[in-house]
Amino acid sequence: MGSPPVSIESPALLSPPTLRPEVKPRTTMRLVLLTHPPTFGVTSISRFAEMIARGMSQRGYEVETWTSGQKWGLVNVKSPVARKWLGYVDQFLLYPGQLEKRVSEQSDSTVFVVADQALGMWVPYLARRPHVIHCHDFLALQSAMGEFPENPTGWTGRQYQRLIRKGFSHGNTFVSVSHKTRADLHRYLPRTPKISEVVYNGLNHPFRPVDFLKRMVLLKKSGVPVPELGFILHLSGNQWYKNPKGILAIYRAYVESTSKPFPLWMVGAEPTEELRKIAAAIPAPGRVQFVNGLSNEQVNAAYSHARVLLFPSIGEGFGWPIIEAMASACPVITTDAPPMSEIAGDHAHLIPRMPSDLAGQAAWAKEAAAVLDHVVNLNGTARADLLREGALNAARFDAELALDAYEEIYARALTA
Repeated sequence: MGSPPVSIESPALLSPPTLRPEVKPRTTMRLVLLTHPPTFGVTSISRFAEMIARGMSQRGYEVETWTSGQKWGLVNVKSPVARKWLGYVDQFLLYPGQLEKRVSEQSDSTVFVVADQALGMWVPYLARRPHVIHCHDFLALQSAMGEFPENPTGWTGRQYQRLIRKGFSHGNTFVSVSHKTRADLHRYLPRTPKISEVVYNGLNHPFRPVDFLKRMVLLKKSGVPVPELGFILHLSGNQWYKNPKGILAIYRAYVESTSKPFPLWMVGAEPTEELRKIAAAIPAPGRVQFVNGLSNEQVNAAYSHARVLLFPSIGEGFGWPIIEAMASACPVITTDAPPMSEIAGDHAHLIPRMPSDLAGQAAWAKEAAAVLDHVVNLNGTARADLLREGALNAARFDAELALDAYEEIYARALTA
């Protein structure tokens, strides 16, 4: 779904699952896993592909990972945009001919697994062979189609997404990470696919409640002052759909409505200059702390120490932090729209999606701030009940169950 600091998204937090005893595969099947090249910067998908490769290998299958060459993408140019487009030359102009030849050389027992629907331009070269396409989110395609006024897409981006859509439309077997993602997929396909299943992502890092002393030690190692009474937490890479400006708007409204606000920790990527200016303008005693470079264990500790996870995304494919927080004994406030509401179930406090007009945003921030003030002040039985329900919800998202489902779908693709 280069290597950014850990804690941006859960696929970047993968740790090896418990090794299973050697088992015989359920069917004669060889897997070829197609993913982005490491220089392309899609770290979450690379980690997702690694998880599949490791899990299927442990189940006794032969797994080979393919990706495009990196001739032009490694050319030393200063412009990030130029580097990206040179990478596209490797990925979508030079590689397809090589891919077509390699596909033709594989045995009839091979299933081609495309780790990300954004690699759709490769699909026509393997569509006549057994294949499965994993779908994470369609936010970039939706932006290109004008469905998100918050994120207008330029002409080249629109053409790029059009080619991706045309490519994955040749597929006939899909796995989506949520019902919302599958519904979006079906809107963009010209016909109903033969196989289209939903398999929720499984937690691949052992998120769990961390006791007070241990989490204080872990968080102080970050070099950031740690308030003993906790903080409001948000995790993201500052992508537009994570709604960082909306989070700061909610926090400002919260600060203006209470005399003793909790600080806000925004954990993930370095903030933009614009976000720093918005945060600096929040009146005292409010305080925004940008934190990056946390380890897996520190992220887990941050969840456990937080009074609440504030996650008012405009859109998601899945919404990893929701279940990570719940597994770590942290209440959640998120958007009352799928897939956030789908993943959270009835176990989070839901707020409306932020409107696109400025006047509506001001009213939305005040409404959300009231919910925030309520949740951070929950104590005793009310908080304990919420944490218990969240933990039960998080238990639905098991990595081994996800891998079992992938295995069954790959086998169906082979025999379909």
